[in-house]
Amino acid sequence: MTEPGLEASEAQSTEPAADHRGLAGFVTGILVGALVGAGVALLFAPAKGDRMRRRLGKHARALRQRARDELEDAARLARREIARRR
Repeated sequence: MTEPGLEASEAQSTEPAADHRGLAGFVTGILVGALVGAGVALLFAPAKGDRMRRRLGKHARALRQRARDELEDAARLARREIARRR
């Protein structure tokens, strides 16, 4: 069903954009969940202070790189979709 005042083709062209927003939210949720899960797991793991700080730093760097990679992938997909629609 189309929105009032929109042609059927115009209404269809907005649907993929909504899909990308949903994908971005999903990816964000996964990243936040991974961060929280890793933090909780490390806090409850038996380790001494220095060792724990090294572990936390290592996991934080890995998560930061993973988030950076996901963001680059999402940006590449968005650019490709924009170019396709031109």
